[in-house]
Amino acid sequence: MAKITVQNSEITVVSIKDKDYISLTDMVKNIENGLSLIEKWLRNKNTIEFLGIWEEMYNPVFNSPEFEGIKNMAGLNRFILSVKQWIERTNAVGIIAKAGRYGGTFAHKDIAFEFASWVSPQFKLYLLKEFQRLKDEEQKQLGWTAKRELSKINYHIHTDAIRQNLVPAELTPQQISFVYANEADVLNVALFGITAKQWRETNPDLKGNIRDYATINQLICLSNMENLNAVFINEKMPQSERLVKLNQIAIQQMRVLENIETRKFLR
Repeated sequence: MAKITVQNSEITVVSIKDKDYISLTDMVKNIENGLSLIEKWLRNKNTIEFLGIWEEMYNPVFNSPEFEGIKNMAGLNRFILSVKQWIERTNAVGIIAKAGRYGGTFAHKDIAFEFASWVSPQFKLYLLKEFQRLKDEEQKQLGWTAKRELSKINYHIHTDAIRQNLVPAELTPQQISFVYANEADVLNVALFGITAKQWRETNPDLKGNIRDYATINQLICLSNMENLNAVFINEKMPQSERLVKLNQIAIQQMRVLENIETRKFLR
């Protein structure tokens, strides 16, 4: 569940079966008699036609014969239709009614934008803008998560090289852990300039570790460095030399990545 703010109204966005649904209830909560607008909109013949077309396109169990009967009645003075009736009579999935504390009437984004246009063209434009901002933020977070997972995968390549080349058979488990931590800090110092312990001491209130707070560009660089350090370890390169070489690589790669971001921003 996410929230966006449109013209001082906080609007809930939820994911249902991987589709975005927006609260129509939230859209009208700051309008006098706002809730009645939803049913008024639903009784409109153009609305019924739009909803029917949408359902026939995306809903394989939509009750088209029942829809035709509703469409024929739409526009008459005696025509009354609630959200619940629409769903029950047609098996509609584009609009849902949620109960509970965070309940209300939700609609698939296609339908929600249509409703917003009916409420106010200006409101619709602001809704589109804020919804797109939300999606952009989600994509950034998705990109960060993917890079973090890639870094974790490469971490196993890195630790395997350490195990095969730097961990003597006679070491205790505690000593082995120290070797792994020491090699992880080679990457931390090369990229971030501090060890994991120094980061924890500097940020006592933060959960996780230094890599959980890395930028996407840093995670890309870290992923590359884990692979390279594994190669350097297999080549028996001394740790002091690896640290210097990895730091030089980190500086070069971060500069390239930041320049790419700058060019994207300028475009």
